[in-house]
Amino acid sequence: MVFPPAVRPTSTRKILTVSDSTTPLQALCPLDGRYHETVAALAPLMSEESLIRQRIRVEAHWLLLLGDHPQIYPGTLLGATMSAQVAQQVRLRLEALAAGHIAHSSAAVVKDHERRTRHDVKAVEYYLRDELKSIGASSQLLAFVHFACTSEDINNLAYGLMMQEVREETLLPTLSTLIGKLQSLAQHYSAHPMLSRTHGQVASPTTMGKELAVFAYRLRRQHNWLQRQEILGKCAGAVGNYNAHMVAYPDINWPELAQNFVEKTLSLSWNPLVTQIESHDALAELLSIIERISTINIDLCRDMWSYISLGYFRQKICPEETGSSTMPHKVNPIDFENAEGNFGLARSLASHLAHKLPISRWQRDLSDSTVMRSLGTMLGYYHVAMMHLLRGLGKVHLHPPALLADLDDSWEVLAEAVQTLWRKHGVVDAYEQLKELTRGRPINSGNIKEIIDAASHKLDLEDGTRLMELSPRTYLGGAEQLAHSNPPL
Repeated sequence: MVFPPAVRPTSTRKILTVSDSTTPLQALCPLDGRYHETVAALAPLMSEESLIRQRIRVEAHWLLLLGDHPQIYPGTLLGATMSAQVAQQVRLRLEALAAGHIAHSSAAVVKDHERRTRHDVKAVEYYLRDELKSIGASSQLLAFVHFACTSEDINNLAYGLMMQEVREETLLPTLSTLIGKLQSLAQHYSAHPMLSRTHGQVASPTTMGKELAVFAYRLRRQHNWLQRQEILGKCAGAVGNYNAHMVAYPDINWPELAQNFVEKTLSLSWNPLVTQIESHDALAELLSIIERISTINIDLCRDMWSYISLGYFRQKICPEETGSSTMPHKVNPIDFENAEGNFGLARSLASHLAHKLPISRWQRDLSDSTVMRSLGTMLGYYHVAMMHLLRGLGKVHLHPPALLADLDDSWEVLAEAVQTLWRKHGVVDAYEQLKELTRGRPINSGNIKEIIDAASHKLDLEDGTRLMELSPRTYLGGAEQLAHSNPPL
């Protein structure tokens, strides 16, 4: 049987090609498109240009360290092999690169090298050699660029510096802002009574402030973990044994030198036992913290969405915003919905990264390399979510009449207090009696008081008086005090 040739469907749709002039409207990823302004502060820290910049920094720091080591070259490699003037220029240039003073055009130069070498770290080595050669660096010094390093020595430290920067400049500050906002709301609404709902059903009252304080406390714990989390690094050669280092200079204590380089020069934590790669366990731990923060914030977004739905919170009206294209009255909780969706994306990516990165076949495979490039994507979705959550919290204000109306319609919640005091006074079947009297029946202030009054003979005067004075608005336990119990960060 002869089959006819496959026919490709024709289309009048124009195929857009990505070029240097691609606009946000043409971007494949919403982080580069719809949300490009939102992540503008994050992009310089987690872009490929940032990765190239950090690689250059590591290479420059390493060369400075080797160049001044007394056992590498008689005198100093950075001085004795060049004239004093050239040596000074070379040193100043290396120190500038190590400090991160790298022109934007340098990344393009590195990418040009990569197009020829098809190796991203080798391209950085060639860029650095060309930079130093252009100001007269000696061939002896140029030979020590990338000395005894495998590409992963540079990459793991570069990513470590990136994560260190992003933690200090975005992750911790935005989380601190969120916790501060929640604590402020918790204290402001600490005394506003609210009906609880367990399993979606009315339950013992609380206050809005106390419920928001719960989220502030949960996030503060994660903030502390994030702040303390180590970021590990290594510089131990092709399989982690300093093989080439020790052949070249057997008298140097290379593990000690590597530890000082990682800890003192780069301010990372040292991993002493590695294969070709740093094992990514610490990075996985950091990612798991981000995953937990995202989970807590999804919980917060859903609760805020529900409180808005119940009318407990109202949202500030922005005259130019449209809630629905057909229903003019609507003011939708779009910031909490947007945040929930993007926290879900961040959490999924963080989970995959945390589970994948610590796994490597034998001493090295490249499956981690391609995955690591999505760190910025994960952090981008997380950052978008945080910005929308903060904006959502800034647009809401409590509507106490809605909270009080629900409380006044839910006198059955006092059954817990009644049966508990009955138990105190020895009524063995207190729960069963209240269950019979209240479950499935309409309960109001009148008939609950009748139940209390009828049983007053079982209680002492003090407990009986306390019950008669209770209402859903005042049956709050220590909720108000608990809302104020969160210490500041």
